[in-house]
Amino acid sequence: MDRISAIRNVEDALREFENGKTDLAATERRVAAVLRTYATEFDGDDDVFRAVGDDPVDGTVVVAPSEPAARERVLAASGVDGESDEDGDARIDGDGDQPEFDVERF
Repeated sequence: MDRISAIRNVEDALREFENGKTDLAATERRVAAVLRTYATEFDGDDDVFRAVGDDPVDGTVVVAPSEPAARERVLAASGVDGESDEDGDARIDGDGDQPEFDVERF
């Protein structure tokens, strides 16, 4: 699914919600399904990665050019501050509150 198709599908879901044809829960499921399909079929210069590990990052899916970049995007998307070292491992701040996780191509 390309970006335009994804946007059209989301617009269709929103239109049905606005017209009272579906409820909020159904609209959320449909929009999430569109996004998941788009992410798993992503066709660009970057790859799709999924985090596997501790909460709150476990299951987070991001698009990134490399594993280290994916780790940083996972942390940012999860609201966890931090950076990756040269091996792509998350650096732990002094208080040690970084989740442990790996990223895998999705």
